[in-house]
Amino acid sequence: MDFELSEIQQMIRDTVRDFAEREIKPIAHELDEKAEFSTDLTKKMGELGLFGMYIPEKYGGQGMDTLSYIIAVEEIARVDGSQAATLAAHNSLGIGPLYYYGNEEQKMKYLPQLCTGEALWGFGLTEADAGSDSRASKTKAIPKGDEWVIDGSKIFITNGSHEMSIGSTVQCVTAEKDGRKEFTTIIVEKGTPGFKRVSMHGKMMWRASDTAELYFDDCHVPKENLLGSVGEGSHIMLSTLDSGRLSIAAMGLGCAQGAFEMALQYAKERKQFGKAIVKFQVIAFKFADMATKIELARNLLYKACWLKDAGKPFGKEAAMSKLYCSEIAKEVTDEAVQIHGGYGLMKDYDIERFYRDQRLLQIGEGTSEIQRLVIARHVDAK
Repeated sequence: MDFELSEIQQMIRDTVRDFAEREIKPIAHELDEKAEFSTDLTKKMGELGLFGMYIPEKYGGQGMDTLSYIIAVEEIARVDGSQAATLAAHNSLGIGPLYYYGNEEQKMKYLPQLCTGEALWGFGLTEADAGSDSRASKTKAIPKGDEWVIDGSKIFITNGSHEMSIGSTVQCVTAEKDGRKEFTTIIVEKGTPGFKRVSMHGKMMWRASDTAELYFDDCHVPKENLLGSVGEGSHIMLSTLDSGRLSIAAMGLGCAQGAFEMALQYAKERKQFGKAIVKFQVIAFKFADMATKIELARNLLYKACWLKDAGKPFGKEAAMSKLYCSEIAKEVTDEAVQIHGGYGLMKDYDIERFYRDQRLLQIGEGTSEIQRLVIARHVDAK
């Protein structure tokens, strides 16, 4: 087994870390306070080549492997969860379905601008009454002549409402018989009559990312906006989540790494009873535990990426990675706050933001409970 990163992968880590420290870190606190999405940072991430990293150059991407992309997400998350959320959601949930299931015309129409950071794309799955139970979706699409007519709504859609977002992939019910639903995915572009996008505010976490509610009221969409085949919608959306779990895991890993480094720096500077608190065994043991958890998380996530790049089944390992990285992000940030003491509860310290940002990781793109269900099914299948 070779655990060494390639020269390109190491270069990506160094380049993205430098970008995050230089461009994102100085303004992350202000953006969080104002709950302000940064068009400038998003475009700069695009210019750096962070969008469409795994997409072939033919469609405007970088043609890199999964691990290279995951390392980039990890390094952005090490500094700011909001920018990492924009990056991860756009790559995995936005670009992913269009690339893997779109026809050639759709790929050429959308992917080039989505890979440059010129535009963003949403993933319309979650509804008010359909969270973990995606098959409880009620948004309907009825064929009418050369169009689909969509009625319904979606909620908690990342990159769904900002002016940079030019559309969303939407799961719709296209038939129902004897209580069984047929799901189909349809592309809905910004500006389509009957399509309304509303930004969601008052979030505890990822305050500088774009989260939206999408409304469809007699929304007429051309038949050619069908993504994949009729009835394939649930498969498209759930398989997209398999890959998306890797990027959420990367966010958890990056969050944990950033919190660990903050706490270590603080513990070296903070003195009590005449010496730096890092010298006390009770604090040193906390760092030993945190470092071990981060190492385990990174090894598990990178193995899942290796499996995907090798063309092997990776669903179980993706769920394990998402579960474990999310959970250790919670544990590490909590310990990091404890090490900071009262200062860790103040907004002047970045660890307070990290503590809030990590909380969504155990909920978004499949809760920790759902990950355990997925893993249990893989284990039972053997």
